[in-house]
Amino acid sequence: MGLLELGQSFEYGLSLKSFESESYIKLINWQASQAEQRLKETVKITIVVQDRGSPHISKLTKANYERWASQGLYIFLLPSYSPELNHIETEWQRIKEDELADQMFEDEYELSMAVISAIESRQARNGLAVKRYHFTK
Repeated sequence: MGLLELGQSFEYGLSLKSFESESYIKLINWQASQAEQRLKETVKITIVVQDRGSPHISKLTKANYERWASQGLYIFLLPSYSPELNHIETEWQRIKEDELADQMFEDEYELSMAVISAIESRQARNGLAVKRYHFTK
């Protein structure tokens, strides 16, 4: 999953398993901590624009919305079936087509390393700061 701040940064978490609510919540908790600091320093809120994927709208996730809002992070849900409104979808597509196309990977580790390298090189060319969230158990 990734979070793109146009012209500024690309932050993401890489998971080898399917992306479930628990992983999503960990990633957004990380963002909420940053949002809380930004709110204290600049009095600016953070808005996360996202599609209506299952992890984004689960009961488990929605139970965190109020806490995240108190930290200065607000969730904005896009209309259903509107990937063209979600800039991160275009960015993932570019990474797949421009950086990873026509490659074969021996295992998940090679794939993971290729994705990390692709993200870092693409964002460096675009002048964006890159941060990766490291999931822990």
